Amino acid sequence: KRKEDHSYIAVCLKESGQMIGELFHLKEEPDTYAIGWNFNEAYEGKGYARESAEAFLSYLFVEKAARRLYAYVEDDNVRSQALCERLGMRKEGLFLEFISFTTYEDGTPKYENTYQYALLKKEWEQHHSL
Repeated sequence: KRKEDHSYIAVCLKESGQMIGELFHLKEEPDTYAIGWNFNEAYEGKGYARESAEAFLSYLFVEKAARRLYAYVEDDNVRSQALCERLGMRKEGLFLEFISFTTYEDGTPKYENTYQYALLKKEWEQHHSL
């Protein structure tokens, strides 16, 4: 469904071509991108998210001339927080009751506390020149 939308990139296994996740971005003019990812839980802990996210960051900084990237991560999503940190992203803040993707049993929105992580191109370049 998203193949026509170039802000979404499928992550597939080399051997089989099976889709195991996605990376996505939203550009904010002139040179900032909100980024994110979703992966099939069956493939967690195998390095696929890190490998694809590193390539994705490189693509955005080099090919798309991004100056700043940021990601929102819910406070209970420890794996994505760890991925952000392995990618060299800084934790910039915590938004309390920021957004709701789920509801309580009575149908009211369940607001989630959300961290913001960010990375500047100059920080990425410094990390990759080591």
